[in-house]
Amino acid sequence: GKVVLIVNVASKCGLASSNYAELKELLDKYADKGLVIATFPCNQFGGQQEPDCVVKDKFKFEPDLYGKIDVNGSHADPLFAFLKKEQGGIFFDAIKWNFTKFLIDTNGRPVKRYSPTTSPKSIEKDIEALLEGKSL
Repeated sequence: GKVVLIVNVASKCGLASSNYAELKELLDKYADKGLVIATFPCNQFGGQQEPDCVVKDKFKFEPDLYGKIDVNGSHADPLFAFLKKEQGGIFFDAIKWNFTKFLIDTNGRPVKRYSPTTSPKSIEKDIEALLEGKSL
């Protein structure tokens, strides 16, 4: 299987530029080793998601980009409901903001959750470990 980093995104969020730049670096470095970055646009935090083409044009980044979803509430996408159940937050399970990240191992198990302010580069060691077949 692949190692997957799942991220809820919004291109107009203040965290977008740094996150997209670092996610692109990780994808460029590890895609051929088995890393997939799956991004899910979400407008639940300030309505900050632009049309999908903006990510490619503005940030020169082409992750696996899925349709716009809700990550919290009664209409939350089932994937995010599962991720929150498996890897709850420190104080509560709800997604707090854009760019919350979930790392999935090669067996499809969510193994770690990272806050919106955790930089993608700072989780590189965890990605490397999973790509090498180690557990976290």
